[in-house]
Amino acid sequence: MLGRDERNKKAAMEALKAYPGGMQVGGGINPSNAKEYLKCGASHVIVTSYVFKDGHIDFERLKALTNAVGKNQLVLDLSCRRRKDAKDDNEYYVVTDRWQKYTDFAVTKENLTLLATYCDEFLVHGVDVEGTKTGIDEDLVVLLGKLSPIPVTYAGGAKDLSDLDRVMRLGQGRVALTIGSALDIFGGKTKYSDVVKACKRDESEGCSSKED
Repeated sequence: MLGRDERNKKAAMEALKAYPGGMQVGGGINPSNAKEYLKCGASHVIVTSYVFKDGHIDFERLKALTNAVGKNQLVLDLSCRRRKDAKDDNEYYVVTDRWQKYTDFAVTKENLTLLATYCDEFLVHGVDVEGTKTGIDEDLVVLLGKLSPIPVTYAGGAKDLSDLDRVMRLGQGRVALTIGSALDIFGGKTKYSDVVKACKRDESEGCSSKED
């Protein structure tokens, strides 16, 4: 994620040019700058904060972004966590502001179906286990596999290669996995080369690796 640091933007631009069409980019994305990243080689732009403001989703902003870049190049980040005061213990809500602020937007079939008309993919961090390397949020992966009508990538808590198979099974083959902190290139114990080999064995499993 880019944030406001110009050094991050410069590094991102260099990476996109080096691997055109192979990476997505997020952080501070809006209709005025999104095309710049796509032109530099990003396959998609990832957005959260621009469309979720003050605890609510702003559909006018979402429409403006979709019109600016096109549905097929937009990924919505729906990072979420359980809400303790929710009526349903298994109900997840999108969170913003470094994942500290709840929105009123629940991860439901109706809501995912609605958002799918505006974007190409969902990215969902299981915030409660993000960066812990203690295992994935299994309930969330199951939920995404059942409810998402479009491709969805889950991130959070992956500890080793076994989580690739676990996400494939629990998500009914419809959920991809991002591995980050557990990778040796980020200080973890799982070899990046082993993850690449595992993904190549069956590309239909749809896994990816990047920093949590």
